[in-house]
This record gives sequence, structure tokens and C-alpha cells, in this order.
Amino acid sequence: MEHLNRRHALLSIAVASTLVPAGRAAAQSSGSAPEGREIAPGVRRVEYTKRETAIPNYKTVLLRDTIYQPGASTSGASMANDMVCHMLEGELTVDTGSGDNVYKKGDVWSCAKGMPERSKNTGSTVAIMRVIDLLPT
Repeated sequence: MEHLNRRHALLSIAVASTLVPAGRAAAQSSGSAPEGREIAPGVRRVEYTKRETAIPNYKTVLLRDTIYQPGASTSGASMANDMVCHMLEGELTVDTGSGDNVYKKGDVWSCAKGMPERSKNTGSTVAIMRVIDLLPT
């Protein structure tokens, strides 16, 4: 067997990474999975992991997806905690108290505890909002 050095190993990894079909190395997605729980008609929540954080004033962070079928919506009284949101797929119209904002794939935004919590999938495909909940101490 031929000796494999660091340069060969790195070159092999680089070549192999170009052979991965588009979308196969994408972020974890649960758009078609039946997991999680229904929180409104056509809307599912899937929780992935919860860990302690080093951010002052927060004890833990929770990673989750909220999956909206086309036309589905949620309407809550207010945000239960601070959070950072990312549109993993699709499009959502979100009312965060300052009017409606349209968020599309790749967009990121934040919400503070107490803000209104109203979202609707206004696109024609499944919308996946990835959320990092910042949970207080």
C-alpha cells in the first residue's frame, strides 16, 4: 500500500467534497418528515437539541424547526422568550409588532420576548423556519 501523507489526505478530502451532489450536504431539514408535533393546522414543530449556554442572562439554547405547509399560519399571544430565526426553506410573512415582514430562504432575524407571534406561509412551497430559542436563567 502506498504511504498516505497529509497533503494526499487533504487533496482526497477536497476532491471527495466536490463529488457530493448538490443539496446532499445541506443543513438538517425536516420538511417532509412526520416527526415533531402539530402546533396548528399544517404547522409542525420539531425540536432537535437543548444545551447550556455561555451567553449572560441565558441558561440554555434550544434548536428547533417550525414547518409550515403552504397557506398555514400560527398566531400566538406573544413570544415566550428571545430567539434568533433563520428561513431554511420557503417564505413566511411574519408580524413582529412593527407590521408584516416577508422572510425568504436564507434570511435571518431576531425576536424579543413579548413581541407578537404571528406567521403565515405566503409562498407556494413548504416553509421551514429554524429557531434558536434563548432561554433565560
